[in-house]
Amino acid sequence: MIAKSRLWRGAVYGITAAGIWGGMYVVSDVTLLVVPPFTLLTLRILLGLLVLFPLDRARGQAAPDGRTKLLLLGVGAIGLGISLGAQFVGTDLSTAVNGALITSASPAFVVLFALILLREKLTVWRLATIALASVGVLVILNPAAADFGSETFLGDVFLAIAAVTWGLYSVLVRLISVRRALPTLTVTVYALLGGLLLSIPASALELSQRPLGEVDAAVFLGVLYLGLVSTAFALLLWNRAFALVPATLASLFFFAQPLSGAFLAALFLGQEMTVALWIGAGLIAAALLFSLSRAPRDAPARKKASS
Repeated sequence: MIAKSRLWRGAVYGITAAGIWGGMYVVSDVTLLVVPPFTLLTLRILLGLLVLFPLDRARGQAAPDGRTKLLLLGVGAIGLGISLGAQFVGTDLSTAVNGALITSASPAFVVLFALILLREKLTVWRLATIALASVGVLVILNPAAADFGSETFLGDVFLAIAAVTWGLYSVLVRLISVRRALPTLTVTVYALLGGLLLSIPASALELSQRPLGEVDAAVFLGVLYLGLVSTAFALLLWNRAFALVPATLASLFFFAQPLSGAFLAALFLGQEMTVALWIGAGLIAAALLFSLSRAPRDAPARKKASS
């Protein structure tokens, strides 16, 4: 049984993080015109560390042992280096609709890796809620508007890699956080450092081929948003959500990302609030509410992770 307080805290953390990430596609479209993908990722990670590293040190707790550090760096390389790097590259080479559709497959991969690595039980109820939320995403995003063809093929491949590796990263965060009882802040800091191991050399290589463009106020603010809000704040919340609740349940929180993205596009880009948008939003909201109401009855107990 999951304590209701843990369940609802995990839901608030996960849904808030995914909601923040919903604005990334709009912001990335602006910043990627000026800043190459892995350079943008490096700046994002460095800004995140600028906030989180001092906070982690201020806790005064002993650092993880050498083996745990290596595990955390490896997890970070998968999630922050490979997954987010592939997401930025894919967004740069493909389209916003393709990116939203393909990366929305991440919850399915979270469930898959949770079954394999965590041996979590996938109930019929939870599978049904994932299917319901997926239908909601398809209604909102309109797959007919996607452009899968030769011009976007490479970008779509990178986006698919991003979806798979983010699912793996999320499950590994839960595996390490729970089994080694590590603070979420420490896990997040070392994950960011692991991402730098890949993003820095990739950034150096791409800058030799594609230099920075003209950085104006919009690009500067976009980088700050991606680094401070979307990384330092949202990543910490996401990791905490996966430390609190089973991964098969936490995967559902990701569906708040396309929902948030659709509403933000309507708010800032003048996108019409269509009937499909409201129907899709209702389906996703219903799936989240159903899963949360059922979770205390169908989920196994888990060891409590430190905060």
